[in-house]
Order: sequence, then C-alpha cells, then structure tokens
Amino acid sequence: QVQLVESGGGLVQAGGSLRLSCAASGSLSSMIVMGWHCQAPGQQRERVATINSGGITNYADPVEVRFTISRHNAKNTVYLQMESLKTEDTAIYFCNAVRSITLANYWGQGTQVAVSS
Repeated sequence: QVQLVESGGGLVQAGGSLRLSCAASGSLSSMIVMGWHCQAPGQQRERVATINSGGITNYADPVEVRFTISRHNAKNTVYLQMESLKTEDTAIYFCNAVRSITLANYWGQGTQVAVSS
C-alpha cells in the first residue's frame, strides 16, 4: 500500500505562484505514472498534469504553459509548480499514482488552492 500526502496549497492572489508537493510513503520506482488532478466545487475531478516513469510529461490545455510537474525519485516526491495562477485554478488538488503491472490507483487526501482576484 502506498500513501500519498499533499502539501503546499494555500491562498494566493491572481498572478501568484505556488508549489505543491506530494510525498509518497514508498518508492516511486514502481509507479508508472504520477499525476495531479483538481476538483473545483460542484465539478468533476480533472487531470491537471502527469509524469511517467520515463519523465515524459503531459498537461491539460488550461495549464500547459503555466504549470510544471516534476518527480524526485530519491525523495519519493512529486511536485507541481504553479505560475501565473488564475481564479479559475481554485480547487482541491489531488496527487495520484498508478502502480506498474497491477495498475492500482492511489490518491492523496488533497490540498486546497484558492486564488483571489
């Protein structure tokens, strides 16, 4: 079992920056994909960014040039650097991991990001 713990959320003004961290209780080496997803009030959870075991990244269109996902395998941590934040980025951000072979999905509890105008 893998536990994921997010941190780094908070309240920021539009145009500001935040860096989210996702610390895993176990090694990331067995995870084929790590990602960040967000869920705004009354909305479905949506994919924000993913990074696979080879370091290939993928982003949702609205964050393509503003957010950067990275992983530090030695620290068992995945990051989401968020720049030029907009009010529409306000949501709970969840860390996700997919284990290789079994494709088991793991989720963190989420961290709140609020962007004020």
